[in-house]
Amino acid sequence: QVQLVESGGGLVQAGESLKLSCAASGFTNRAWTLGWFLQAPGKEREFVAAINLSNGRVRYADSVKGRFTISRDIAKSTVYLQMNSLKPEDTANYYCAADRGSFPSDTRRDYDHWGRGTQVTVSS
Repeated sequence: QVQLVESGGGLVQAGESLKLSCAASGFTNRAWTLGWFLQAPGKEREFVAAINLSNGRVRYADSVKGRFTISRDIAKSTVYLQMNSLKPEDTANYYCAADRGSFPSDTRRDYDHWGRGTQVTVSS
């Protein structure tokens, strides 16, 4: 059974940084893609970034390019999201999700498993 556990959220001021972690377990192979999505109150869940555990391919939403970096630790089956230059509009609950595909998808329905999320709040 695939399980995803997020951590690293918190309250920061605009311009500061946070690093989120997603610890994954239950995979039978490393071909999975792990992605991050955010959901602000009253809004749809939207794609942030994704990385394939095996080939390292990455994909980013335009809104975070140059500020956020996704990376992986294969041995730990953990994916990280380094978030720099945070803005108040980045405030949201951030979810980790897993997709069986080899090419990182930005489409929510492609992801089969989800974590419970970690809250990120950026004050102005």
